[in-house]
Amino acid sequence: MIKEFREFIARGNVIDLAVAVVIGAAFGKLVTSLVEGIIMPPIGMLLGGVDFANLFIDLSGRNPASLADAQVRGLPVIAYGVFLNDVISFLIIAFVIFLIIKAINKRKQVEVVELTKECPYCVSSIPIEATRCSGCCSDLPAAA
Repeated sequence: MIKEFREFIARGNVIDLAVAVVIGAAFGKLVTSLVEGIIMPPIGMLLGGVDFANLFIDLSGRNPASLADAQVRGLPVIAYGVFLNDVISFLIIAFVIFLIIKAINKRKQVEVVELTKECPYCVSSIPIEATRCSGCCSDLPAAA
């Protein structure tokens, strides 16, 4: 059983997955820092000095001064500002992943070599080098 486990761990795809998880976690922290420290302050300034991370709806009726105050006092609140930050973080991460996948797919584009052709009589797919159709047994002209 230990041997099987060692073989499982040593497979390339498991190691690749582990590396991807570590890089993904680091990338998530980087994007969170970007959103909270660089993107949201100018957006908040443009919207009249709003700090999105401190936006909340008080459900208790006790009117806490800030989200931190409400959390310290254990008051029920809807912290929609934090949710907005998380949505923006998600959109940035999704866009960057889209760009990375698009670049990878662009590199992988290889000219596709035709391996089959259509029979002119029965329109079935046959190998490009075939001289007789396997579907209708018609003689075909030689490949050019």
